[in-house]
Amino acid sequence: MKTLIVYCSSHGTAEKAARILSENLEGEVLAVDLRRDKVNLNPEEYDTVIIGGSIHAGSIQGKVKHFIVKYHDLLLDKDLGLFLCCMRRGDTAIEQFNQSFPINLRKNSVAMGLFGGELLVSKMNFFERQVVKRVDGVTEDVSDLDIRAIMEFASRMNSRPVLV
Repeated sequence: MKTLIVYCSSHGTAEKAARILSENLEGEVLAVDLRRDKVNLNPEEYDTVIIGGSIHAGSIQGKVKHFIVKYHDLLLDKDLGLFLCCMRRGDTAIEQFNQSFPINLRKNSVAMGLFGGELLVSKMNFFERQVVKRVDGVTEDVSDLDIRAIMEFASRMNSRPVLV
């Protein structure tokens, strides 16, 4: 079984989540940062596709949106997983997740995960630091990455029935 994890990571949090997932998924796994890695992707070659990203300025990264639009119909025929890294909790996190991924992909997914997040001030540019300070009152790195949620997501992906 072959799994493709595609994600965007601005400051490294979604990359951490993708790495933890790839280490805990069964079979062959390729993790690709859509922002950084320059590879020709063909999701058709994979049994499973996992899509993830993080929230910046209230929205998931544009490269993740573009991937979803480009491969939308193909994704409906795959075992699909969706994850989001964000600092918000509860209804706000759910709303951000729902705005990030189309409803038909959410309905078709094997696993969906909210993995918490990080505000890595040390990796932000001046403008980002000012926004985070003003909006969240944060002036130093804060991590709230939910390893348990990532492991539960991996477990759901690993326990799905394999069609032969």
